[in-house]
Amino acid sequence: MTQPPAPVSNILERIGNTPMLELKRMDTGPCQLFVKLESENPAGSVKDRMAIEMIEAAERHGDIAPGGTFIEATAGNTGLGLALVAAQKGYKLVLVIPDKMSQDKILHLRAMGAEVILTRSDVKKGHPEYYADMAQRLATEIPNSFFVDQFSNPANPDAHEATTAPEIWEQMEHQVDAIFVGVGSGGTITGLGRFFRKHSPGTKIILADPEGSVLAEAVATGSPASEVGSWVIEGIGEDYIPPNMDLSLIDGAYVIPDAEALAVIRELLLREGILAGTSTGTLLGAALRYCREQSAPKRVVTFVADTGNKYLSKAYNDYWLMDQGLLKRDEKGNIYDLISRRHKDRGVVVARPADTLLTAYNQLKLYDVSQLPVLGEDGKLVGLVDENVILKATAPGIEGFKVSVAEAMRTDISVFAPSAQLDEILPALEGGNVALITEGDEFLGLISRIDVLTYLRGQLRKAES
Repeated sequence: MTQPPAPVSNILERIGNTPMLELKRMDTGPCQLFVKLESENPAGSVKDRMAIEMIEAAERHGDIAPGGTFIEATAGNTGLGLALVAAQKGYKLVLVIPDKMSQDKILHLRAMGAEVILTRSDVKKGHPEYYADMAQRLATEIPNSFFVDQFSNPANPDAHEATTAPEIWEQMEHQVDAIFVGVGSGGTITGLGRFFRKHSPGTKIILADPEGSVLAEAVATGSPASEVGSWVIEGIGEDYIPPNMDLSLIDGAYVIPDAEALAVIRELLLREGILAGTSTGTLLGAALRYCREQSAPKRVVTFVADTGNKYLSKAYNDYWLMDQGLLKRDEKGNIYDLISRRHKDRGVVVARPADTLLTAYNQLKLYDVSQLPVLGEDGKLVGLVDENVILKATAPGIEGFKVSVAEAMRTDISVFAPSAQLDEILPALEGGNVALITEGDEFLGLISRIDVLTYLRGQLRKAES
């Protein structure tokens, strides 16, 4: 039996020394593929390593006084690491985060005491709302503050050269042919590259890049791609070459589309029992491609860079994937395709006539919806309960919550067959109303304004691809 680690006196002592696991249930071709479980760091990601090193370097260099404020631009995980370290050391923390980051990460950061400022994710470096530029500006405005700047802070790659790389080297018993790494700030790939150039020059350091990022092109040609795309994978991929990214240390690159990366982490969970974050899908997707291309056995390492607990509402949510066009489902070529939550898939929250309005209200709150179709015991659509119905019934007094849905529900509802045209249902959506879709006596689902917009956005994606 493996001996458990000795007790520690501070959570920061648990940063690093993460386990290595060989993947046995996935198709790795002739290779052995290992993942370093950085998700087991205290704040849940590889970024804990450089967070503690960057803060302690600032302390050593006298860049901040006790009780001061650290400021950083982050996609989330660096922020979590900094929040952990800053709280333990008594510092304030201000984080500037692009608005595409998962709500789970943002709630986690705020719970750890960080001040979170959301900014636009659709602007490039040089724009006043670009997250790194905004963070740098705040550091000039807040007294006794220090801009961490993970993208150029030398303590970032130093942390990985001193801890991550030696751990891999020892865990792999000095036998590792290739390591797949993503780049957000460039610290991990540069730190690993420095170490392995010294200790194992034959080990290839390979970039795993999301499709849309400019970095894979930079590895191939020395210059970043001229066109920047968009990607949903969080924490890796860039629209410029971060100063901490040393291209000379990188031996190649693989580009992985979002859909492939997200499918890979689903497979990782099902086959290996590992709940990983989205960037892991890019890393593992690239490593799997490489392994399957080989004709001779290789020992390959990549990372479970963070835990998937932060992505349950996105990468592990089928409806979110469908809305992003990343998960396909059957289409009928009519208005039925606009229904994002289909009743046959148990995707629609419904009320029953015998329910009370209190039950209906609790369902609205629990599922964060604005209306509930009312279905009779025979499954036929008989009405609709929305916020206005409940408000009207309860305005005279709270006893209204005891009223049955059957007594209060709306019956002036807009019902359409799947054969209806889009321009026919649009008037029914005015004022926040919904179009209810039935085929004979069968209730199929409902269509809201956001469902229409999501469908049209998906059509635009198809036209652009």
